[in-house]
Amino acid sequence: MFESKKVRMNRLFRNGKCLDVAIDHGVCNEPSFLDGLEDMGAVVNQLVDAQPDAIQMNFGQSDLLQNLPNRNKPALVMRTDLGNPYNDHRHKVMWAMMQNDTDPVLAALQMDAACVVVNLFMLPDEPDLFRQCVQNISKIRNDCEKYAMPLMIEPLVMLPNDVRGGYQVDGDLEKIVTLVRMARELGADIIKADPTEHAEDYHKVIEAARCPVLVRGGGKEDLQQVFSKAHAILEQGAMGMVYGRNIYQHANPKKVVAAFNAMIHDGASVEQAWQLYNS
Repeated sequence: MFESKKVRMNRLFRNGKCLDVAIDHGVCNEPSFLDGLEDMGAVVNQLVDAQPDAIQMNFGQSDLLQNLPNRNKPALVMRTDLGNPYNDHRHKVMWAMMQNDTDPVLAALQMDAACVVVNLFMLPDEPDLFRQCVQNISKIRNDCEKYAMPLMIEPLVMLPNDVRGGYQVDGDLEKIVTLVRMARELGADIIKADPTEHAEDYHKVIEAARCPVLVRGGGKEDLQQVFSKAHAILEQGAMGMVYGRNIYQHANPKKVVAAFNAMIHDGASVEQAWQLYNS
């Protein structure tokens, strides 16, 4: 990795580990994702106070973070693409496109982001969507190299839409490992990967990535179960996590962040994290 890229990576990772809170859900065009994100200014202020390592946002809301005078505020991770796989029904045409088609890293540079993130969707029977994602990654990778911007790729292996009512995480180890390997081959500096069905297999995802892996959180679940899954995958070698709804849709996001930070940065157990959340 270029030395200048490491400057931005150092803003994103603290001692090699990272908690990135994703609140970039507005471009997904899915109403349920916006529960808890109605007042983005208040959400950003609450998260800055909670002190995760990074906050993941789109260009149109990133000023709420970057205009704050706080010297030690979280790093900005900027979403650069959008698509329509997140609704609970299957669309006639599935698509993924860059938010800025001509200069996809420009907005991230303008807002002093530490990293950009782009999807690599693998949905059943949607080869054209997959092709579009590869094109998006190929386009942005060149700009990332040109401007020394770290590239986070988000490989997402999904079940058929009708299995659980909407595209949900597949969890199949072989599929995830294969797509993660592809993401690395396409030039990822960081990979945001789904959890595998069995957490004890996750070291194989880490081996395939050969770069820092952050675990994707997905939909809101029982918090104790979320802590248990996260801890098990951290034990397998993940360098942190990118969680959204499991933080911002809880009653006290600051305490959830504190618990995750304790597991990621201090090696806290699930029990210690739960005690910290309830303290």
